[in-house]
Amino acid sequence: MHQVSDLETQFAAALKSIARRSDLKSYVEKTPEMNRLLRLAAARYVTGEDRKDGLAVGQELVNKGYAVSLEYIGENTTDVTECEAAAIELTALIHDLSQSGISARVSFDLSHIGLSLDKELACSHLMNLAEHAMGAGIELFISMEESSKTADILSVYRRAASFYPNIGITLQAHLTRTPQDLAAIASSPSRLRFVKGAYQEPADCSIPRSTALNDRYLELVESATRQGHRVSIATHDEPIIQEVLDRGWLSNTDVEVEMLYGIRPDLSSRLRSAGHPVRIYLTYGHQWYLYLCHRIAEYPPNLFRAVIDMVNSGEVEGSKAYE
Repeated sequence: MHQVSDLETQFAAALKSIARRSDLKSYVEKTPEMNRLLRLAAARYVTGEDRKDGLAVGQELVNKGYAVSLEYIGENTTDVTECEAAAIELTALIHDLSQSGISARVSFDLSHIGLSLDKELACSHLMNLAEHAMGAGIELFISMEESSKTADILSVYRRAASFYPNIGITLQAHLTRTPQDLAAIASSPSRLRFVKGAYQEPADCSIPRSTALNDRYLELVESATRQGHRVSIATHDEPIIQEVLDRGWLSNTDVEVEMLYGIRPDLSSRLRSAGHPVRIYLTYGHQWYLYLCHRIAEYPPNLFRAVIDMVNSGEVEGSKAYE
C-alpha cells in the first residue's frame, strides 16, 4: 500500500488551492495546447464532454454487472442562465436514462443549479428534477461541497427529500460536524453516500487524512447501516474496504461500494468478481479541470499517470479496464 509522504500531502494541498483559482482555469480554457494536453489527462477520469459519452460508458459497465452513477460536471455556477442550462441538461440526462433502460443514479452539485446564487433557486430546480426522476424510477444524489456550504446543502436536501424520497445525500467523514448531521436525519431511512472529503478545509472543522479519519469513516457507516439507511461506501482505500468486508457489511443488500471511474478499476473488478455490489461513478461535461485537479490531489502519484496519458495522446483503457 502506498504511504503518503509529507511532500505529497503538501502537494495535494497546493493543488487543491490551485484548482479553485478561476484565473488559472480561464487560462487553461483559453490556451488551446494547454487545454488539449490536460483534456488528455482528464480522459482517464471523465467519460467525455457530451451526455452520449456518459451514457455509452454507463451501458458498457451495466452490461458487465456494475451499477452506475452519472454526473454532469459543474459547480459554483453564478449565472442564472447557466444554472437553468445545467438543470435542463440534468433533466435530459434523466430522460435519456429512462429511455435507454439504464438503471442509474444522477448525481450533481447543488451549486451547479443555483445554490451559489440563491438557496430557493437551487431548491426549485432540485424539486423539478426530483419530479422527473421519480416518474422515471431514477435516484438523484446530491454531492457535498465545501464546508461553508454544508448547512445550506443539508437544508435544501431535507426540504426536498420530505417530498421526494428518491433523493440521496453525500456526507464527508472528515468534517467534525458530520456525526451530528447524520443524527439529524436518523429518524427516516435515507439514501446516503459516505466520502472522506476532497476539499481543503480549516483545521478547526476537519480531520486530516489519518487512522483517526479511517476510524471516523467506519463509525459513520456502521451508524448509518444500524439506522436502516441505504449506504454507498465511496472510497478506494483498501484497508477500509477490507474492514468493510471483514465486518460483513456488503452482505447487507442496502450497502454497496462506490468507486470513481478510472480510479482502481482493478479493485472494482476484483470486488465485482467476488460477487460484491459495486457502483462506478461516471462524469461527463466541459467543466473537467477542477475534477482532474481533485483526482490528482487525492492521490499524488496520479500525476505520473497524467503525464503518461498526455505523452501517449490519451490512449486510455477506460471502460475496457473493468471486467
